[in-house]
Amino acid sequence: MLEKYLPADVMPGKRRKFLKLMDRLTNGTGRLMLFAGDQKVEHLNNDFYGKEVAKDDANPRHLFEIASKAKIGVFATQMGLITRFANEYPEIPYLVKLNSKTNIIPYDEKDPYSQNWFDVDDVIEFKNYSGINIVGVGYTVYLGSEHEHSMLREAAEIVHKAHKEGMIAVLWMYPKGKFIKDEHDAHLIAGAAGVATCLGADFAKVKVPYENNKFKPELLKEAVEAAGNTGVLCEGGKKIDEKSFLTELYEQIHIGGSRGNGTGRNIHQRELNEAIKMANAIYAITSENKSVEEALEILKN
Repeated sequence: MLEKYLPADVMPGKRRKFLKLMDRLTNGTGRLMLFAGDQKVEHLNNDFYGKEVAKDDANPRHLFEIASKAKIGVFATQMGLITRFANEYPEIPYLVKLNSKTNIIPYDEKDPYSQNWFDVDDVIEFKNYSGINIVGVGYTVYLGSEHEHSMLREAAEIVHKAHKEGMIAVLWMYPKGKFIKDEHDAHLIAGAAGVATCLGADFAKVKVPYENNKFKPELLKEAVEAAGNTGVLCEGGKKIDEKSFLTELYEQIHIGGSRGNGTGRNIHQRELNEAIKMANAIYAITSENKSVEEALEILKN
């Protein structure tokens, strides 16, 4: 079944490895539960410290504790953070986020450019000498920025190099900048998903489409069609109540046709035991074909 997701630029000797990896990361469903831990750069400390945030989240070890004890597909974060903790948590399936930028400069003041910090070759070398379980790479493209041409080139090279090694490639496809009026516009999001496919990505992490500031799962269908056999992952967004989040996730997959999710704050802003249960509930819907009711039972037990 997963052969339909095999990119042609995966080298012949790496194709079995890629398919086994995709099978393992998606539990055979083709749907990926991505635990996002890249916000310590993207949002500074805003997501990890404050009135509505569990005290556990103040220390980055919390992310690794969750990723090591919960059911996840991959844990996405920067390579430097991985190097600080991965000796203690070598078995976590890591996806190295190759570029990141802070949100200090407003997007309407200056168009964003997020250059890669490392090359895929650096990641492969690190993986080989450390034995850390690195399974893929990720990169953010800010479409609509005056610098998009540079990011598009970097993204294309990153995806191709990752595939040659038999690793998966996830692109964060976020329209941002002075010319973007509504980053939650369904038509624009579909365009971004289509660009991810043209770049060869296995998965495209996109904004949730809104109509009149409300999510409707049908709005995702255009993006899913535009993405072809690239899987669409919706971002998790700000922390909301569990039932609302899990219901929206279920609708994204079973009505909108998405192939997973990329969730950070709705998991890690909870204390450890609750964060693990929330991750397990998200994984149950994403990769175990469970209902919302079954996922909510995981939270209770």
